[in-house]
Amino acid sequence: MKKKDTLFRKFIKVFWVVYAIASVIVTISKADALITKDYPVISQHVSLDDSWDVTINNNDYHNISIGDFQFQPVDKGDNITLQRILPENWDIIEGALRIHIKQSSVRMFIDNELIYEYGYNRARQGKTLGNGYLFINFPSKYKGKTLKIQLTVTEDNVFTKFDSIRIYEWENAYRVIMTENRIPMFLGSFLVILGIVAGVITIFALYNSIKFLKLFCVTMFSICMGLWTLCYYKVILIFSIPLYSVSLIEYISLYLAPLPVTIYMHEDVQKLKNKVIKLFYKILVTIQLITVVTTMILHTFDIVHFAATLKYMHTIIFCSLIYFFIVLVLNLKSSHQTETRLFLVGMLVVIICVTYDLIGYSIKRYLGNTLLSLKGVSSIGIMVFIFILIAIFYMDMTKKVMQETERNFLLKSAYTDEMTQLHNRRYCTEYMQNIQNKQDCSYTVICFDLNNLKVMNDTYGHARGDILIKSAAEVIAETFKEYGIVARMGGDEFIAILETADINKIKELEIKLQKNIDKKNKEIEDLNMSIAYGYAYGNSLQNNIEKLYQEADDHMYEHKMKMKQSGIAAQR
Repeated sequence: MKKKDTLFRKFIKVFWVVYAIASVIVTISKADALITKDYPVISQHVSLDDSWDVTINNNDYHNISIGDFQFQPVDKGDNITLQRILPENWDIIEGALRIHIKQSSVRMFIDNELIYEYGYNRARQGKTLGNGYLFINFPSKYKGKTLKIQLTVTEDNVFTKFDSIRIYEWENAYRVIMTENRIPMFLGSFLVILGIVAGVITIFALYNSIKFLKLFCVTMFSICMGLWTLCYYKVILIFSIPLYSVSLIEYISLYLAPLPVTIYMHEDVQKLKNKVIKLFYKILVTIQLITVVTTMILHTFDIVHFAATLKYMHTIIFCSLIYFFIVLVLNLKSSHQTETRLFLVGMLVVIICVTYDLIGYSIKRYLGNTLLSLKGVSSIGIMVFIFILIAIFYMDMTKKVMQETERNFLLKSAYTDEMTQLHNRRYCTEYMQNIQNKQDCSYTVICFDLNNLKVMNDTYGHARGDILIKSAAEVIAETFKEYGIVARMGGDEFIAILETADINKIKELEIKLQKNIDKKNKEIEDLNMSIAYGYAYGNSLQNNIEKLYQEADDHMYEHKMKMKQSGIAAQR
């Protein structure tokens, strides 16, 4: 029966996992279909890829199809001219010419009349121009005229091939970018929103506990990679942000991204207790910090732009990923924890995805080939990795909370009297020692002794005696706990240590104690509870608390004798 029940539970778990995955797939596919349903209409355009005359510095090329044309990497200061006659007919009325530029200033002419200019003022000031799409007003009156485009390159090794030049309807120009880059747009937006929301919450949590540092690193990494994704695929252009600003955000987010992951890995590096691994970690952190600070300073003062240092940053990122992977593999050998395995899987996914995009970027930039054209690969891998990081963080936090709870339980058990749930003798002894070590601390020690416990045990049994002990504990705690600590020293003996030496307050508490005893006697039939007590007060600088404790115990004994003589207390 138990085996059937276990199998059924496993089946239910598997069913819900499969159902959740299927639901996500169906939802995403429907959302994708909704986004792309108008794509055949909005993507209609006039292609201007053929029949170009191209001049690169002093080299002329005629009747070129720019889709197939490839050349040596161009460098800073190179001049490129593209010229062709526009078609006589096209159906687009309010047209937008889409041209993709890469670190180049642009002038555009129709029949030698300047109609558009970008980047020359910034180039003269030595500033960066950025990469991305320019959309230029291109009305139908330009039909049949000569289009000339002049490019002046502002960085070295920028490109070896031209991207397609097209004319779209103005209202569709940005929609096409969104639709063609819908996966990076969705993933990038999700990562940024997730990072901002979780980051705001984590900042407040981090203020209270350093335990949330790892989660904060995850949120910062999520924001960086989300912004990089939106900028790299130019989706952010729909907000009319200048091209150079988009590129700046792209570079900064990419350069900062390795730092939170490196900080996140600190604990895993420390676990290995390997001097070489720790040394490499320090070197890696130093290199990352120096690179980020140096490149930002150089770019800010227009000495060396991010575009020129990008290949070095790619190398650092790739080396960092390999180092993290090695650390995780070494941790896996010494620990078979689920968290380590998950992290290893996530890191492997990121390494594969980032490597794919790095190779694709390098091939396109330096060889002009778009063989690896699948979009959003890095962002997919990073999103998977971030989900794994969040899962690991919460698994780790849950484990720590459970360990903390268990530790607190054991600690409480060690310092708590099982029957009354008051502090025990051990706790009281340590507490008195702490008081003695304090500077100028006034306090009062009160000793209590429960009367008639032996009579109660002998007459009615130990169960009834236990009720008497618990009742006495409740009365003493209710009276004195607000002003200090209350403990059971053993058997029928209790103690209260109050953080005051005000005799008037002590007298008030004496009256309150008697009222609480009378109240408890009325609540429980035949309880007949009475408590003898005595107190002594002093100062940590002038008195020894052990002597005060003995003095209070002596006073309690005197009080007990008086109660016995008056007939209030029976023989114990």
